[in-house]
Amino acid sequence: MSPFHSIVFALFALKAVVGSSSAFSDGSATLMKHNTHRRVGELFQDSSASLDIRDDSDCISPDPQNTVTDRMNIALNTSGPGYILKLCQNTQYFIVEPIKFAAPNQEISTVGYPTGDERAVLVVNGPVADGQGHTTAIDGTCSNCSYVKLRNIQVNGTRGGASPTGGGANIEMGGPTSGQIIEYVRSHDPRSWSCLHIAEGGLLCNNVTVQNNDIGPCGTDAFQEWADGISVSCASAVVRNNLINNPTDGGVVLFGAPGTLVENNTIWVVNNTCLGGINMVDVDPWGGNYTGTVVQHNIITGGFATDSDSAYETKGSNVDDVIVKIGIAIGPRAWFGDRYGDNVSFSGTVLNNQFTGAFGYGIAVTSSRNFTVQGNTLVGNTSFLGSRGPNCTSDSIVPTPAPLIVDSANVSSPSLQSDFQTIQDQSGLGLTCILPPDGGDFWPYGGNPAPNSMDPPVPVPEPAAHAKGNNGLSGGAKAGIAIGVILGVVALSIVVWFIRNWALRRAALKTEKSGGQTGYVQSY
Repeated sequence: MSPFHSIVFALFALKAVVGSSSAFSDGSATLMKHNTHRRVGELFQDSSASLDIRDDSDCISPDPQNTVTDRMNIALNTSGPGYILKLCQNTQYFIVEPIKFAAPNQEISTVGYPTGDERAVLVVNGPVADGQGHTTAIDGTCSNCSYVKLRNIQVNGTRGGASPTGGGANIEMGGPTSGQIIEYVRSHDPRSWSCLHIAEGGLLCNNVTVQNNDIGPCGTDAFQEWADGISVSCASAVVRNNLINNPTDGGVVLFGAPGTLVENNTIWVVNNTCLGGINMVDVDPWGGNYTGTVVQHNIITGGFATDSDSAYETKGSNVDDVIVKIGIAIGPRAWFGDRYGDNVSFSGTVLNNQFTGAFGYGIAVTSSRNFTVQGNTLVGNTSFLGSRGPNCTSDSIVPTPAPLIVDSANVSSPSLQSDFQTIQDQSGLGLTCILPPDGGDFWPYGGNPAPNSMDPPVPVPEPAAHAKGNNGLSGGAKAGIAIGVILGVVALSIVVWFIRNWALRRAALKTEKSGGQTGYVQSY
Protein backbone atom coordinates (compact mmCIF):
# COMPACT_ATOMS: atom_id res chain seq x y z
CA MET A 1 0.00 0.00 0.00
CA SER A 2 1.47 3.38 -1.03
CA PRO A 3 1.56 6.34 1.42
CA PHE A 4 -1.13 8.06 -0.66
CA HIS A 5 -3.45 5.06 -0.43
CA SER A 6 -2.72 4.73 3.27
CA ILE A 7 -3.78 8.35 3.82
CA VAL A 8 -6.92 7.98 1.71
CA PHE A 9 -7.81 4.80 3.60
CA ALA A 10 -7.32 6.57 6.92
CA LEU A 11 -9.44 9.53 5.83
CA PHE A 12 -12.30 7.20 4.93
CA ALA A 13 -11.85 5.45 8.26
CA LEU A 14 -11.89 8.79 10.05
CA LYS A 15 -15.11 9.75 8.27
CA ALA A 16 -16.67 6.45 9.31
CA VAL A 17 -15.61 6.89 12.94
CA VAL A 18 -16.67 10.51 13.17
CA GLY A 19 -19.97 9.80 11.45
CA SER A 20 -20.91 7.00 13.84
CA SER A 21 -23.42 8.05 16.46
CA SER A 22 -22.23 5.23 18.68
CA ALA A 23 -18.73 6.70 18.96
CA PHE A 24 -19.85 9.78 20.89
CA SER A 25 -22.15 10.01 23.82
CA ASP A 26 -23.13 13.70 23.56
CA GLY A 27 -24.15 14.02 19.91
CA SER A 28 -21.10 15.99 18.81
CA ALA A 29 -20.16 13.26 16.32
CA THR A 30 -22.72 14.43 13.83
CA LEU A 31 -21.47 17.99 14.14
CA MET A 32 -17.90 16.87 13.49
CA LYS A 33 -19.09 14.80 10.55
CA HIS A 34 -20.86 17.84 9.12
CA ASN A 35 -17.91 20.18 9.50
CA THR A 36 -15.44 17.56 8.22
CA HIS A 37 -17.63 17.06 5.18
CA ARG A 38 -17.67 20.79 4.49
CA ARG A 39 -13.91 21.16 4.71
CA VAL A 40 -13.25 18.07 2.57
CA GLY A 41 -15.80 19.40 0.08
CA GLU A 42 -13.89 22.63 -0.20
CA LEU A 43 -10.60 20.84 -0.79
CA PHE A 44 -11.94 18.33 -3.28
CA GLN A 45 -14.66 20.01 -5.30
CA ASP A 46 -16.68 17.57 -7.34
CA SER A 47 -17.85 20.23 -9.76
CA SER A 48 -16.49 19.88 -13.27
CA ALA A 49 -15.92 23.62 -13.14
CA SER A 50 -12.96 23.08 -10.82
CA LEU A 51 -11.10 21.40 -13.68
CA ASP A 52 -11.44 24.42 -15.96
CA ILE A 53 -8.39 26.53 -15.06
CA ARG A 54 -8.55 29.53 -17.33
CA ASP A 55 -6.05 32.12 -18.51
CA ASP A 56 -6.23 35.21 -16.29
CA SER A 57 -5.31 37.46 -19.20
CA ASP A 58 -8.86 37.54 -20.63
CA CYS A 59 -10.64 38.62 -17.45
CA ILE A 60 -12.42 41.95 -17.50
CA SER A 61 -10.36 44.87 -16.22
CA PRO A 62 -11.66 46.90 -13.27
CA ASP A 63 -10.18 50.03 -14.83
CA PRO A 64 -11.36 52.54 -15.66
CA GLN A 65 -13.64 52.31 -12.66
CA ASN A 66 -16.21 54.73 -14.05
CA THR A 67 -17.01 52.42 -17.00
CA VAL A 68 -16.67 48.96 -15.48
CA THR A 69 -20.39 48.59 -14.63
CA ASP A 70 -21.42 49.43 -18.20
CA ARG A 71 -18.70 47.24 -19.73
CA MET A 72 -19.83 44.19 -17.76
CA ASN A 73 -23.51 44.70 -18.59
CA ILE A 74 -22.79 45.32 -22.27
CA ALA A 75 -20.75 42.10 -22.41
CA LEU A 76 -23.64 40.10 -20.92
CA ASN A 77 -26.24 41.77 -23.15
CA THR A 78 -24.36 41.34 -26.42
CA SER A 79 -22.71 37.93 -26.01
CA GLY A 80 -25.74 35.64 -25.91
CA PRO A 81 -26.32 32.24 -24.29
CA GLY A 82 -23.41 30.46 -22.62
CA TYR A 83 -21.22 33.55 -22.29
CA ILE A 84 -18.88 33.59 -19.27
CA LEU A 85 -18.15 36.98 -17.71
CA LYS A 86 -14.68 36.36 -16.33
CA LEU A 87 -13.54 38.39 -13.32
CA CYS A 88 -9.90 38.69 -12.28
CA GLN A 89 -8.55 37.10 -9.11
CA ASN A 90 -7.62 39.38 -6.18
CA THR A 91 -9.51 42.27 -7.78
CA GLN A 92 -12.27 44.62 -6.60
CA TYR A 93 -14.91 45.88 -9.01
CA PHE A 94 -16.66 49.04 -7.80
CA ILE A 95 -20.10 48.94 -9.42
CA VAL A 96 -22.84 51.57 -9.40
CA GLU A 97 -25.74 49.45 -10.75
CA PRO A 98 -26.63 45.75 -10.69
CA ILE A 99 -24.75 43.45 -13.06
CA LYS A 100 -27.54 41.67 -14.94
CA PHE A 101 -27.59 38.24 -16.56
CA ALA A 102 -29.22 38.47 -19.99
CA ALA A 103 -29.37 35.02 -21.61
CA PRO A 104 -29.63 31.32 -20.69
CA ASN A 105 -26.55 29.45 -19.47
CA GLN A 106 -24.51 32.60 -18.91
CA GLU A 107 -22.02 32.58 -16.05
CA ILE A 108 -20.32 35.15 -13.83
CA SER A 109 -17.24 33.78 -12.07
CA THR A 110 -13.65 34.41 -11.05
CA VAL A 111 -10.99 33.02 -13.37
CA GLY A 112 -9.67 29.69 -12.05
CA TYR A 113 -12.64 29.21 -9.69
CA PRO A 114 -10.82 29.97 -6.39
CA THR A 115 -12.78 29.44 -3.17
CA GLY A 116 -10.92 31.80 -0.82
CA ASP A 117 -10.04 35.47 -0.63
CA GLU A 118 -8.66 35.33 -4.19
CA ARG A 119 -12.23 35.48 -5.47
CA ALA A 120 -13.07 38.71 -7.27
CA VAL A 121 -15.12 41.18 -5.21
CA LEU A 122 -18.09 43.12 -6.53
CA VAL A 123 -18.37 46.21 -4.32
CA VAL A 124 -21.81 47.85 -4.15
CA ASN A 125 -20.85 51.49 -4.68
CA GLY A 126 -23.83 53.26 -6.26
CA PRO A 127 -25.51 56.31 -4.69
CA VAL A 128 -27.96 56.18 -1.78
CA ALA A 129 -30.26 59.03 -0.76
CA ASP A 130 -33.31 59.29 1.50
CA GLY A 131 -33.28 55.57 2.29
CA GLN A 132 -33.28 54.48 -1.37
CA GLY A 133 -30.53 53.67 -3.82
CA HIS A 134 -28.16 51.02 -5.09
CA THR A 135 -28.44 47.77 -3.09
CA THR A 136 -28.00 44.88 -5.55
CA ALA A 137 -24.73 43.65 -7.07
CA ILE A 138 -26.02 40.74 -9.21
CA ASP A 139 -29.46 40.31 -10.80
CA GLY A 140 -30.38 36.99 -12.41
CA THR A 141 -34.17 37.30 -12.36
CA CYS A 142 -34.87 37.99 -16.05
CA SER A 143 -37.33 35.75 -17.90
CA ASN A 144 -34.46 34.62 -20.12
CA CYS A 145 -32.16 33.71 -17.21
CA SER A 146 -32.67 29.94 -16.88
CA TYR A 147 -29.57 27.86 -16.14
CA VAL A 148 -27.36 30.85 -15.40
CA LYS A 149 -24.51 30.30 -12.96
CA LEU A 150 -22.99 32.57 -10.33
CA ARG A 151 -19.75 31.02 -9.09
CA ASN A 152 -16.70 31.76 -7.02
CA ILE A 153 -17.06 35.48 -6.46
CA GLN A 154 -17.58 37.79 -3.48
CA VAL A 155 -20.13 40.55 -2.95
CA ASN A 156 -19.53 43.34 -0.46
CA GLY A 157 -22.76 45.24 0.16
CA THR A 158 -20.86 48.04 2.00
CA ARG A 159 -23.58 48.71 4.53
CA GLY A 160 -21.01 49.48 7.19
CA GLY A 161 -23.46 49.70 10.11
CA ALA A 162 -25.77 52.19 8.39
CA SER A 163 -29.54 51.95 8.52
CA PRO A 164 -31.05 49.74 5.82
CA THR A 165 -31.65 51.05 2.32
CA GLY A 166 -34.82 50.15 0.47
CA GLY A 167 -34.21 47.83 -2.47
CA GLY A 168 -33.20 44.32 -3.41
CA ALA A 169 -30.78 41.90 -1.78
CA ASN A 170 -27.03 41.82 -2.37
CA ILE A 171 -27.74 39.05 -4.88
CA GLU A 172 -31.12 38.66 -6.61
CA MET A 173 -31.59 35.36 -8.42
CA GLY A 174 -34.52 33.15 -9.39
CA GLY A 175 -37.42 34.81 -11.16
CA PRO A 176 -39.44 32.92 -13.82
CA THR A 177 -36.53 30.55 -14.46
CA SER A 178 -35.27 27.00 -14.02
CA GLY A 179 -31.98 25.40 -13.10
CA GLN A 180 -29.87 28.26 -11.80
CA ILE A 181 -26.71 27.58 -9.74
CA ILE A 182 -25.14 29.78 -7.06
CA GLU A 183 -22.03 28.23 -5.53
CA TYR A 184 -18.78 29.16 -3.78
CA VAL A 185 -20.01 32.73 -3.41
CA ARG A 186 -19.40 34.99 -0.44
CA SER A 187 -22.03 37.66 0.24
CA HIS A 188 -21.94 40.01 3.22
CA ASP A 189 -23.07 43.37 4.62
CA PRO A 190 -26.10 43.97 2.37
CA ARG A 191 -27.45 47.49 2.30
CA SER A 192 -30.97 46.09 2.20
CA TRP A 193 -32.88 43.11 3.58
CA SER A 194 -30.96 39.98 2.53
CA CYS A 195 -27.53 38.69 1.56
CA LEU A 196 -29.01 36.34 -1.08
CA HIS A 197 -32.58 36.20 -2.38
CA ILE A 198 -34.02 33.53 -4.68
CA ALA A 199 -37.25 35.10 -5.99
CA GLU A 200 -40.36 33.13 -6.90
CA GLY A 201 -40.91 34.81 -10.29
CA GLY A 202 -44.70 34.64 -10.21
CA LEU A 203 -44.41 31.13 -8.72
CA LEU A 204 -42.59 29.96 -11.88
CA CYS A 205 -39.09 29.63 -10.37
CA ASN A 206 -37.92 26.05 -9.90
CA ASN A 207 -34.87 23.88 -9.35
CA VAL A 208 -32.28 26.43 -8.27
CA THR A 209 -29.20 25.11 -6.44
CA VAL A 210 -27.57 27.19 -3.69
CA GLN A 211 -24.52 25.36 -2.36
CA ASN A 212 -21.11 25.79 -0.73
CA ASN A 213 -21.52 29.53 -0.18
CA ASP A 214 -20.27 31.58 2.78
CA ILE A 215 -22.82 34.16 3.78
CA GLY A 216 -22.73 37.01 6.29
CA PRO A 217 -22.64 39.05 8.34
CA CYS A 218 -26.08 40.29 7.31
CA GLY A 219 -27.64 43.37 8.94
CA THR A 220 -27.48 44.43 12.56
CA ASP A 221 -29.62 43.38 15.51
CA ALA A 222 -30.95 46.91 16.11
CA PHE A 223 -34.76 46.98 15.83
CA GLN A 224 -35.89 46.63 12.19
CA GLU A 225 -32.33 46.87 10.87
CA TRP A 226 -32.13 43.11 10.40
CA ALA A 227 -31.21 41.17 7.26
CA ASP A 228 -31.56 37.55 6.16
CA GLY A 229 -28.76 35.22 5.19
CA ILE A 230 -30.47 33.22 2.41
CA SER A 231 -34.09 33.97 1.45
CA VAL A 232 -35.80 31.37 -0.76
CA SER A 233 -39.16 31.62 -2.55
CA CYS A 234 -38.29 29.28 -5.45
CA ALA A 235 -39.98 25.87 -5.65
CA SER A 236 -37.92 22.67 -5.61
CA ALA A 237 -34.75 24.50 -4.63
CA VAL A 238 -31.70 22.86 -3.05
CA VAL A 239 -29.94 24.83 -0.31
CA ARG A 240 -27.02 22.81 1.04
CA ASN A 241 -23.55 23.03 2.56
CA ASN A 242 -23.69 26.77 3.17
CA LEU A 243 -22.00 28.62 6.04
CA ILE A 244 -24.18 31.46 7.33
CA ASN A 245 -22.41 33.74 9.79
CA ASN A 246 -24.20 36.39 11.88
CA PRO A 247 -27.54 36.74 10.11
CA THR A 248 -29.84 38.98 12.12
CA ASP A 249 -33.32 38.32 10.72
CA GLY A 250 -33.43 34.72 9.42
CA GLY A 251 -30.46 32.52 8.63
CA VAL A 252 -32.42 30.59 5.98
CA VAL A 253 -35.91 31.91 5.30
CA LEU A 254 -38.29 29.71 3.32
CA PHE A 255 -41.23 31.63 1.86
CA GLY A 256 -43.10 28.38 1.32
CA ALA A 257 -40.85 27.19 -1.53
CA PRO A 258 -42.65 23.80 -1.82
CA GLY A 259 -40.44 20.87 -2.68
CA THR A 260 -37.28 22.56 -1.41
CA LEU A 261 -34.46 20.70 0.37
CA VAL A 262 -32.45 22.57 3.02
CA GLU A 263 -29.65 20.40 4.40
CA ASN A 264 -26.16 20.41 5.89
CA ASN A 265 -26.06 24.17 6.44
CA THR A 266 -24.35 25.75 9.45
CA ILE A 267 -25.87 28.92 10.91
CA TRP A 268 -24.21 30.73 13.80
CA VAL A 269 -24.05 34.05 15.63
CA VAL A 270 -21.10 35.82 17.20
CA ASN A 271 -21.89 39.43 18.11
CA ASN A 272 -25.48 39.96 16.86
CA THR A 273 -28.68 38.35 18.06
CA CYS A 274 -30.56 36.49 15.31
CA LEU A 275 -34.35 36.36 15.26
CA GLY A 276 -34.57 32.91 13.65
CA GLY A 277 -32.13 30.29 12.42
CA ILE A 278 -34.46 28.66 9.85
CA ASN A 279 -37.93 30.13 9.28
CA MET A 280 -41.00 28.38 7.89
CA VAL A 281 -43.48 31.08 8.85
CA ASP A 282 -44.38 33.13 5.78
CA VAL A 283 -47.84 32.99 4.25
CA ASP A 284 -46.86 34.92 1.11
CA PRO A 285 -46.28 34.16 -1.73
CA TRP A 286 -47.19 30.43 -1.61
CA GLY A 287 -50.08 30.65 0.86
CA GLY A 288 -48.10 28.83 3.55
CA ASN A 289 -47.52 25.80 1.30
CA TYR A 290 -44.45 23.81 2.44
CA THR A 291 -45.50 20.56 0.77
CA GLY A 292 -42.40 18.48 0.11
CA THR A 293 -40.12 21.02 1.80
CA VAL A 294 -37.55 19.20 3.94
CA VAL A 295 -35.20 20.85 6.46
CA GLN A 296 -32.66 18.32 7.71
CA HIS A 297 -29.17 17.83 9.13
CA ASN A 298 -28.54 21.52 9.71
CA ILE A 299 -26.57 22.94 12.65
CA ILE A 300 -27.79 26.10 14.37
CA THR A 301 -25.52 27.69 16.94
CA GLY A 302 -26.59 30.36 19.42
CA GLY A 303 -24.35 32.50 21.59
CA PHE A 304 -21.70 31.20 23.98
CA ALA A 305 -20.11 32.73 27.05
CA THR A 306 -17.31 35.12 26.13
CA ASP A 307 -15.67 35.35 29.54
CA SER A 308 -13.10 32.88 30.85
CA ASP A 309 -14.18 29.34 31.60
CA SER A 310 -14.11 28.29 35.23
CA ALA A 311 -13.46 24.79 36.47
CA TYR A 312 -16.41 25.15 38.84
CA GLU A 313 -18.99 26.78 36.52
CA THR A 314 -20.82 25.67 33.39
CA LYS A 315 -22.13 29.10 32.34
CA GLY A 316 -20.75 32.62 31.98
CA SER A 317 -21.64 36.01 30.50
CA ASN A 318 -21.73 37.10 26.87
CA VAL A 319 -20.36 40.56 26.15
CA ASP A 320 -23.04 41.25 23.52
CA ASP A 321 -25.92 39.29 25.14
CA VAL A 322 -26.23 37.28 21.91
CA ILE A 323 -28.79 34.51 21.34
CA VAL A 324 -30.77 32.96 18.49
CA LYS A 325 -34.34 33.73 19.50
CA ILE A 326 -35.90 30.77 17.65
CA GLY A 327 -33.73 28.04 16.19
CA ILE A 328 -36.42 26.79 13.76
CA ALA A 329 -39.75 28.65 13.60
CA ILE A 330 -42.83 26.95 12.15
CA GLY A 331 -46.14 28.74 11.59
CA PRO A 332 -46.94 32.44 11.08
CA ARG A 333 -48.09 33.02 14.67
CA ALA A 334 -44.56 32.29 15.92
CA TRP A 335 -43.32 35.27 13.95
CA PHE A 336 -46.23 37.62 13.16
CA GLY A 337 -48.66 37.04 16.00
CA ASP A 338 -52.26 37.20 14.79
CA ARG A 339 -51.52 39.33 11.69
CA TYR A 340 -52.43 36.47 9.34
CA GLY A 341 -55.47 35.27 11.26
CA ASP A 342 -56.21 31.60 10.69
CA ASN A 343 -53.54 31.09 8.01
CA VAL A 344 -51.12 28.25 8.69
CA SER A 345 -47.90 26.75 7.39
CA PHE A 346 -48.62 23.24 6.16
CA SER A 347 -47.05 19.93 5.14
CA GLY A 348 -43.37 20.58 5.81
CA THR A 349 -40.77 18.23 7.33
CA VAL A 350 -38.01 19.04 9.85
CA LEU A 351 -35.61 16.20 10.64
CA ASN A 352 -32.38 15.58 12.54
CA ASN A 353 -31.21 19.16 13.01
CA GLN A 354 -28.84 20.07 15.85
CA PHE A 355 -28.73 23.00 18.25
CA THR A 356 -25.97 24.25 20.50
CA GLY A 357 -25.34 27.47 22.43
CA ALA A 358 -27.92 29.95 23.77
CA PHE A 359 -31.47 30.25 22.38
CA GLY A 360 -34.86 31.53 23.36
CA TYR A 361 -36.52 28.45 21.84
CA GLY A 362 -34.94 25.61 19.89
CA ILE A 363 -37.98 24.79 17.74
CA ALA A 364 -41.33 26.61 18.04
CA VAL A 365 -44.35 25.06 16.30
CA THR A 366 -47.44 27.26 16.02
CA SER A 367 -50.33 27.71 13.56
CA SER A 368 -49.45 24.75 11.36
CA ARG A 369 -51.01 21.68 9.78
CA ASN A 370 -49.53 18.32 8.87
CA PHE A 371 -45.95 19.15 9.88
CA THR A 372 -43.45 16.41 10.73
CA VAL A 373 -40.76 17.32 13.26
CA GLN A 374 -38.60 14.37 14.35
CA GLY A 375 -35.08 13.51 15.48
CA ASN A 376 -33.86 17.02 16.34
CA THR A 377 -31.29 17.16 19.14
CA LEU A 378 -29.23 19.36 21.42
CA VAL A 379 -25.46 18.89 21.28
CA GLY A 380 -22.63 20.25 23.40
CA ASN A 381 -23.70 22.90 25.90
CA THR A 382 -27.01 24.76 25.59
CA SER A 383 -29.02 27.41 27.40
CA PHE A 384 -32.57 28.65 26.85
CA LEU A 385 -33.13 32.17 28.06
CA GLY A 386 -35.09 35.35 27.43
CA SER A 387 -38.12 37.22 28.74
CA ARG A 388 -40.92 39.53 27.61
CA GLY A 389 -39.66 42.54 25.70
CA PRO A 390 -41.30 45.91 25.02
CA ASN A 391 -42.67 44.73 21.65
CA CYS A 392 -44.54 41.73 23.07
CA THR A 393 -48.32 41.96 22.76
CA SER A 394 -49.70 43.03 26.12
CA ASP A 395 -52.37 40.31 26.32
CA SER A 396 -50.24 37.40 25.10
CA ILE A 397 -48.56 34.83 27.30
CA VAL A 398 -44.82 34.60 26.60
CA PRO A 399 -43.78 30.95 26.99
CA THR A 400 -40.87 30.09 29.22
CA PRO A 401 -37.76 29.55 27.06
CA ALA A 402 -37.38 25.86 26.25
CA PRO A 403 -35.84 23.55 23.64
CA LEU A 404 -39.07 22.45 21.89
CA ILE A 405 -42.48 24.09 22.23
CA VAL A 406 -45.81 23.58 20.48
CA ASP A 407 -49.01 25.67 20.61
CA SER A 408 -51.26 22.62 20.37
CA ALA A 409 -54.46 24.67 20.25
CA ASN A 410 -53.44 26.03 16.84
CA VAL A 411 -51.60 23.00 15.44
CA SER A 412 -53.40 20.17 13.64
CA SER A 413 -52.31 16.73 12.42
CA PRO A 414 -48.73 17.04 13.62
CA SER A 415 -46.10 14.32 13.84
CA LEU A 416 -43.84 15.62 16.59
CA GLN A 417 -41.01 14.02 18.51
CA SER A 418 -41.99 13.12 22.06
CA ASP A 419 -40.03 15.81 23.92
CA PHE A 420 -42.12 18.79 22.80
CA GLN A 421 -43.54 20.92 25.58
CA THR A 422 -47.11 22.19 25.13
CA ILE A 423 -47.63 25.91 25.69
CA GLN A 424 -50.89 27.62 26.60
CA ASP A 425 -53.33 28.98 24.06
CA GLN A 426 -52.57 32.64 23.25
CA SER A 427 -48.91 31.81 23.65
CA GLY A 428 -46.71 31.72 20.60
CA LEU A 429 -47.75 35.16 19.44
CA GLY A 430 -44.71 36.83 17.94
CA LEU A 431 -42.07 34.96 19.90
CA THR A 432 -39.27 37.10 18.47
CA CYS A 433 -40.39 39.85 20.86
CA ILE A 434 -38.42 38.23 23.68
CA LEU A 435 -35.14 39.81 24.77
CA PRO A 436 -32.06 38.09 26.20
CA PRO A 437 -31.04 39.15 29.69
CA ASP A 438 -28.75 42.14 30.03
CA GLY A 439 -25.64 40.42 31.33
CA GLY A 440 -25.43 37.61 33.85
CA ASP A 441 -23.91 34.14 33.84
CA PHE A 442 -26.52 32.49 31.61
CA TRP A 443 -24.53 31.56 28.50
CA PRO A 444 -22.96 28.12 28.17
CA TYR A 445 -19.25 27.68 27.73
CA GLY A 446 -18.54 26.23 24.35
CA GLY A 447 -17.13 26.73 20.89
CA ASN A 448 -17.54 30.44 20.27
CA PRO A 449 -15.17 31.57 17.49
CA ALA A 450 -13.24 34.82 17.43
CA PRO A 451 -15.36 37.89 16.61
CA ASN A 452 -16.35 38.06 12.91
CA SER A 453 -14.79 34.65 12.30
CA MET A 454 -16.01 32.80 9.22
CA ASP A 455 -15.22 29.48 10.90
CA PRO A 456 -18.27 27.93 12.56
CA PRO A 457 -18.00 27.20 16.26
CA VAL A 458 -17.65 23.61 17.40
CA PRO A 459 -19.53 22.67 20.59
CA VAL A 460 -17.34 21.80 23.54
CA PRO A 461 -18.69 18.93 25.66
CA GLU A 462 -19.22 19.43 29.36
CA PRO A 463 -16.01 19.14 31.44
CA ALA A 464 -15.52 15.71 32.98
CA ALA A 465 -16.19 17.11 36.45
CA HIS A 466 -19.64 18.28 35.30
CA ALA A 467 -20.55 15.54 32.83
CA LYS A 468 -23.89 13.94 33.49
CA GLY A 469 -23.30 10.95 35.68
CA ASN A 470 -19.55 11.50 35.41
CA ASN A 471 -19.18 7.94 34.12
CA GLY A 472 -16.42 7.12 31.64
CA LEU A 473 -14.99 9.41 29.01
CA SER A 474 -16.82 12.44 27.66
CA GLY A 475 -17.84 12.57 24.01
CA GLY A 476 -14.97 14.96 23.30
CA ALA A 477 -12.46 12.59 24.89
CA LYS A 478 -13.77 9.69 22.82
CA ALA A 479 -13.51 11.85 19.71
CA GLY A 480 -9.91 12.71 20.58
CA ILE A 481 -9.03 9.06 21.09
CA ALA A 482 -10.74 7.98 17.85
CA ILE A 483 -8.99 10.67 15.83
CA GLY A 484 -5.67 9.90 17.54
CA VAL A 485 -6.00 6.23 16.65
CA ILE A 486 -6.72 7.03 13.01
CA LEU A 487 -3.81 9.47 12.76
CA GLY A 488 -1.59 6.83 14.38
CA VAL A 489 -2.66 4.32 11.74
CA VAL A 490 -1.76 6.82 9.01
CA ALA A 491 1.68 7.48 10.48
CA LEU A 492 2.34 3.78 11.08
CA SER A 493 1.29 2.88 7.51
CA ILE A 494 3.71 5.42 6.06
CA VAL A 495 6.59 4.25 8.27
CA VAL A 496 5.94 0.58 7.46
CA TRP A 497 5.83 1.31 3.74
CA PHE A 498 9.20 3.09 3.78
CA ILE A 499 10.84 0.39 5.95
CA ARG A 500 9.47 -2.37 3.74
CA ASN A 501 10.74 -0.78 0.55
CA TRP A 502 14.13 -0.04 2.11
CA ALA A 503 14.43 -3.70 3.12
CA LEU A 504 13.41 -4.93 -0.31
CA ARG A 505 15.89 -2.70 -2.07
CA ARG A 506 18.65 -3.84 0.27
CA ALA A 507 17.81 -7.52 -0.31
CA ALA A 508 17.73 -7.02 -4.06
CA LEU A 509 21.10 -5.28 -3.99
CA LYS A 510 22.66 -8.14 -2.01
CA THR A 511 21.26 -10.67 -4.46
CA GLU A 512 22.61 -8.74 -7.43
CA LYS A 513 26.08 -8.46 -5.88
CA SER A 514 26.19 -12.19 -5.08
CA GLY A 515 25.08 -13.19 -8.57
CA GLY A 516 22.08 -15.01 -7.11
CA GLN A 517 18.87 -15.56 -9.06
CA THR A 518 16.36 -15.79 -6.21
CA GLY A 519 15.99 -12.20 -5.00
CA TYR A 520 12.63 -10.29 -5.21
CA VAL A 521 12.79 -6.89 -6.91
CA GLN A 522 9.95 -4.36 -6.18
CA SER A 523 8.35 -2.87 -9.28
CA TYR A 524 7.53 0.84 -9.35
